[in-house]
Amino acid sequence: MGSVIKLDTAGGEFKALDACHQQIAAHLDRLGVLIAHLADQGVDAHAQHEAREIEAFFSATSQQHHADEEAKVFPALLASGDEALVATVRMLQQDHGWIEEDWLALAPQLRAIAAGYSWYDPAELQHGIEVFLELCREHIALEESVIYPEAKAFAAKLARRRAARGPLTFTAEAPSSS
Repeated sequence: MGSVIKLDTAGGEFKALDACHQQIAAHLDRLGVLIAHLADQGVDAHAQHEAREIEAFFSATSQQHHADEEAKVFPALLASGDEALVATVRMLQQDHGWIEEDWLALAPQLRAIAAGYSWYDPAELQHGIEVFLELCREHIALEESVIYPEAKAFAAKLARRRAARGPLTFTAEAPSSS
């Protein structure tokens, strides 16, 4: 299982993941403001602009963020042997699926708004956005309070182990295999 534990997310990569959470939070706030704007002003140039930027962000950057977590953060934690931690990671993986499913329902409506159409059902859109906002915010809170600290501690532990081993040394002559 040594190949599964590849948590090279020390320092820089965690800073990038944290920064992405800040971007996600900002776009979630913008999405909340957009739904209020649509209720007050309808589909105008501002709503079109916001819908376009929010849709682009969640359809690309946010999805890549989840892929990065799945590939770089979760594997080592799943291999940790800590049952509670593994259960939390599994729940977050399930959240990723639900977030994606919710997004697949919202994205076409936002693309339509960005194109100037107003065929969406305001009550359905508002409900969908409220569910998406709550799920994403709870998901980020759990990652930042449990998963990221655990992953950072695990990465630091691996770095200490690697440093304690010292550099590899090679001899001039390799032993014969015969």
